[in-house]
Amino acid sequence: MAPSHVLVPLDGSPLAEDALEHTLEVFDCKITVLNVVTPLDTHMSEGGVLEVEDSRLDEAYTRADRLIERACSQSATVDRSIETAVETGKPTDSILTYIDTSDVDHVVMGGHGGPKPGPLHRLLGTVATTVVSKAPVSVTVVR
Repeated sequence: MAPSHVLVPLDGSPLAEDALEHTLEVFDCKITVLNVVTPLDTHMSEGGVLEVEDSRLDEAYTRADRLIERACSQSATVDRSIETAVETGKPTDSILTYIDTSDVDHVVMGGHGGPKPGPLHRLLGTVATTVVSKAPVSVTVVR
């Protein structure tokens, strides 16, 4: 059954942009692009190494706005419209919460292999692996 609402988490990577391109080509339904700004005091940001500064948080939101603008431009080139969202938090938690609260029935995301142990982590990356294993909906990982 074809989805009615696809979520595409964007992190600024080429694979995330490929995920949006794939979504725009394959799915004819509502598409939401989500960028998650990670708080500077968590282990998934440079906050664990650098001192927390408001200016760096402002820069993170400015970067999120640029990612969203780029996604809107990308969708406009194929005459499609998208909805956008920016959330703050841990990427996996924010993505899973958005799925639960926004009637999302499919996720398309880029996968980043990494050095963590286990074949899925090496193939998909930590965020994609967690979303694939915990999401209550189908997930397509673009590599």
